[in-house]
Amino acid sequence: MTRIIILAAGKGTRMNCELPKVLVPLKGRPMIQYLMDEVKAAGVDPHPIIVVSPDNKEIIRAALKGYEAEYVIQAEQLGTGQAVACARAALAKDDKEIKNIVVLYGDHPFLKSASIKKFSAINSEVLTIMPTSLPDFEDWRQNFYHWGRITKGLDGAVEKIVEFKDASEEEKLITEVNPGFMRFNKDWLFQNIDKLTNDNRSKEYYLTEMVKAAFEGGQPVGTMNIEPHEAMGVNSLEELKIAEGLLG
Repeated sequence: MTRIIILAAGKGTRMNCELPKVLVPLKGRPMIQYLMDEVKAAGVDPHPIIVVSPDNKEIIRAALKGYEAEYVIQAEQLGTGQAVACARAALAKDDKEIKNIVVLYGDHPFLKSASIKKFSAINSEVLTIMPTSLPDFEDWRQNFYHWGRITKGLDGAVEKIVEFKDASEEEKLITEVNPGFMRFNKDWLFQNIDKLTNDNRSKEYYLTEMVKAAFEGGQPVGTMNIEPHEAMGVNSLEELKIAEGLLG
């Protein structure tokens, strides 16, 4: 069994909106509804877990009343790693049946059901990521500039993901970036997630640090690349405008 966790606790501060970020309208619909349609169509998890904040739980639940979902509260916004850790108790009732966990983000409205289904079916590594590669960060691709960079060794193996805030000028030149989608072996995930630290500029527990943990533990990190249009997320009003243009 594979369960899907959707992170949706973020505020809409950078969107200049009082709504939670995932409810900011994109062509008249809350962004997260586009993702929920694709999750439903993928048929991987009939009731995905949505991680929300105490402040936005009810408004998100109301916006998604037409969808089957479970809700988990992230009491403090301490990072994506901590958000996923909050879902552990909700997964406990099916612990023996669950083999894989797929983590998605509610502010990525372009991800398609076919990719979700294919990504969920990968079964060869403890951790697989879904990066996207760009020729540059010009035009609409500027939406990706502040994303984490995928760093690899000379043999092409993924070693870690460096968040933009912590990246060197050289690392910022890397054009293979991280949308955030991750697929874990459930047992490995929860055996290691409590080892995350917040030794970074944001003082947050990054889920992306799990990539480094896998590499250092001798576990290969798998990749399933997707096209930039499908990987695109929305984090600001400028990015929202670009996304609306791409929807046509």
